[in-house]
Amino acid sequence: MLDLVEEGSTWEEVEALALEVERAGADAVNTGIGWHEARIPTIATLVPRGAFSWVTRRLKGKVGIPLIATNRINTPETAEQILADGDADMVSMARPFLADPYFVKKAREQKSFAINTCIACNQACLDNIFQKKIASCLVNPQACHETEWVVKPALRPLKIAVIGAGPAGLAFSTTAASRGHEVHLFEAAAQIGGQFNMAMQVPGKEEYGETIRYYRHELERTGVRVFLNRKMTATELAEGGFDKIVLATGVAPRLPQIPGLEHPKVLSYVDVLQRRVPVGNSAAIIGAGGIGVDVATFLAHKDAAAGDDITAFQTQWGIDTEYSGRGALSKPRPATSGRTLYLLQRSPGKPGSKLGKTTGWIHRSALRQMGIHAMASVTYEQIDDAGLHISIDGKKQTLAVDHIILCAGQESQRELWDALREKGMNCELIGGAHTAAELDARRAIEQAFKLALRM
Repeated sequence: MLDLVEEGSTWEEVEALALEVERAGADAVNTGIGWHEARIPTIATLVPRGAFSWVTRRLKGKVGIPLIATNRINTPETAEQILADGDADMVSMARPFLADPYFVKKAREQKSFAINTCIACNQACLDNIFQKKIASCLVNPQACHETEWVVKPALRPLKIAVIGAGPAGLAFSTTAASRGHEVHLFEAAAQIGGQFNMAMQVPGKEEYGETIRYYRHELERTGVRVFLNRKMTATELAEGGFDKIVLATGVAPRLPQIPGLEHPKVLSYVDVLQRRVPVGNSAAIIGAGGIGVDVATFLAHKDAAAGDDITAFQTQWGIDTEYSGRGALSKPRPATSGRTLYLLQRSPGKPGSKLGKTTGWIHRSALRQMGIHAMASVTYEQIDDAGLHISIDGKKQTLAVDHIILCAGQESQRELWDALREKGMNCELIGGAHTAAELDARRAIEQAFKLALRM
């Protein structure tokens, strides 16, 4: 119904096809949005909920059979609104049932607050499929492994301390508690969520807040004892009578070895996304992985809270809702902050090339749209009042920027590990505390879930 490619169908052709499909005996028409070749995102996190139901509405009254709306419908409320607005007769979902197999049951019981919402990350479903692996789900690692990873009551309930309420700590705590263990979850910050609290600040990643909301409910439902603003010491843990201690203390930004790193121009991604330290009109971002791209996206957007604005999405990506030409394409017009941004990568190759298979192209395209300068094979010489001094292929230059933002990887926070081991405590590491490679919530949640099944 919407090709989103050059020389795609006109609206008249779409309508004519629908009438022929009806005459051929179809019981319903399911809306198709975009070809794989389309350079406009249709199912990723940054696509607003229900962003394409307007296409289905155009066909209402043209055919006499039910019409089904699709794409980025992931909550009962969104589905109900589409039906109430008369955009469609039915809605279609797929990934939301990987995220929560009890979606329909919870919706029927008016418990949408208890649904583990699909965040449209594609990391464990579509990315897996395109690599010929079994589909699963980042927020629900049990998906498609239900007969292998079975949650059963524990044979011997344990008293377990979990340090850190990020994705790994939350996944472990709720799963272990559901098995009958007595779980005490300690978090040094004032809220749960860990790195997801920063991710949800990035325009187009607001969905990550849904995962935090879900775990907040699960903590209460499973009886986990939560202690916020509580930074535990090894002595306190050793004297707490715990059978097991699970460290899910996450990561801290890695500090690259660059002369002048102590300069006031230098910020970390935590400063920008969490502490909201003001950033000037120009910035160099050191590191072009997922975090660097997130920071660039955050700084490039004119309105950091515009991720759920359907009209802004259509304008940015060039979707013609009047369907005046083939494929319903128009000229992309992103609303940018006006900042001059450099996204720098030490290694050779295309910056951002290691991002997700089904979403990486979207991020790279968005960065180009917003005029971000991506540079590879960068050597960092020094930082001073003039800015960031770099060299590329032996050619030196100075980026005269207001700020330099560090997104150059992470280091595991394991301060407690050695101290607890010295006291003979039975400890486990999960999530970023276990492996501090590029932040990987999928790995962290699955690792935590499987550990909880083993205890």
